[in-house]
Amino acid sequence: MPVFKAKNENFFKVWTPEMAYVLGFFTADGNMIKNKRGAHFISIEITDKDILEEMKKAIGSNHKISIRKNQFPEKDSYRLQIGSKVMFNDLLKLGITPNKSKTIDLPEIPKNYFSDFLRGYFDGDGCISFGTYLRKDRNNAKFLLASHFTSGSKVLLESLLSKLREVFNTKTGFIYTKNRGFDLTLSTNDSKKLFSLMYGNLKNNLFLERKYNKFKKALNL
Repeated sequence: MPVFKAKNENFFKVWTPEMAYVLGFFTADGNMIKNKRGAHFISIEITDKDILEEMKKAIGSNHKISIRKNQFPEKDSYRLQIGSKVMFNDLLKLGITPNKSKTIDLPEIPKNYFSDFLRGYFDGDGCISFGTYLRKDRNNAKFLLASHFTSGSKVLLESLLSKLREVFNTKTGFIYTKNRGFDLTLSTNDSKKLFSLMYGNLKNNLFLERKYNKFKKALNL
């Protein structure tokens, strides 16, 4: 397999909003491979081609995005793979490793770029749930909104919750075990704060539109 060099191999060396977003997404959903020949690859695979195109631009890559066909009802997925020992080693220095899923901790992120990193992580491994529920022993219904971050590493989610408490003084947040990992959940009011933090000061097009629209819909309800 040939190694296609990245156009911008300094991408993970200097903090920018774009770098923080891609790092957040990669922390949630990226992959690192060192093959038997000693070649180093980083890759991202996702069903949303548009955001992968935006990340490709941010990285400064001219690599082709490949498509992986899946049988119904699964969606097709798209993959960007870059051969770069420099970028690979930069990610190692940030604490991202090839077998990161169960051991990774939250990277040290400058305060000015935390919202971009968080939005990237949310787009990679986050979601919201919302609906109206009848209270026990009451006739009136209550609207509930919850936001969720998923990881195979409990340590990462514990660090993320600690960071959120520092950034916007979250009053809720609990971590529970689920199939093949853990889930960090925030309640309605803290989910509103989370939305403002992630989308209140966008500096680029790096966000998943479908997740933004779903979050916006929930808040409008």
